[in-house]
Amino acid sequence: MLLFFILLSIFVYAEKVQIVSDSMKAMNLKKEIHFIGNAKVTQMKNMLQGDEIIVYFNEKNETKKYEAVGHVKFEIQQKNASYKGQAHRAVYLPQQSKYILNGKAVIDDLVNKRHLAGEEIILDMVSGNAEIKGNRKKPVKFIFDMEKKK
Repeated sequence: MLLFFILLSIFVYAEKVQIVSDSMKAMNLKKEIHFIGNAKVTQMKNMLQGDEIIVYFNEKNETKKYEAVGHVKFEIQQKNASYKGQAHRAVYLPQQSKYILNGKAVIDDLVNKRHLAGEEIILDMVSGNAEIKGNRKKPVKFIFDMEKKK
């Protein structure tokens, strides 16, 4: 029985989300909370920061979306993955474990030593797939190191 409570407390702790900012504005009718100025969301080793972060809730008051705007930076760490990056705007969909980055989006895959850059990057943390979109002025970039043959 004690083991059950220990495991339960670890699970509850793992889900803890902390948000800090200079100010906050709650909009109950819209089911949104705006964190304004030096906003930063952390959950375990994952971090999302920007000039403003908006948290959207569904009808059950569960978090359905995080949106960070202005000088966005992030760090994502999971079992076999570690990413760092930046963009002008980032949306995180926790139910789908998906990140959508817009505006000079950059992701560095720290495990596989790959660099992705484009105007929009969609990163699916469940499948590990990434979709990158560029344009004529700013094409998609994918940079990686090749292993040396011995």
